[in-house]
Amino acid sequence: MDGSAINQRHFSSERLKQLRIEHQDLDQVISRLANDPYVDQIMLRRLKKRKLMLKDMISQLESARIPDLKA
Repeated sequence: MDGSAINQRHFSSERLKQLRIEHQDLDQVISRLANDPYVDQIMLRRLKKRKLMLKDMISQLESARIPDLKA
């Protein structure tokens, strides 16, 4: 493995960690807001969309880390 591949792998790991933290934070915020009867529903919907987008990004990064196996 050359230096650029190692750097790319490290960047990918760090990015994945950041996305997971943001996803977890959003989950906690959404849970609190969902119980508030006066919450702005449009804002709550946007937060949920952001959380879903983060989940998709996490899945893509995790899939990219799995090497292709050639039979």
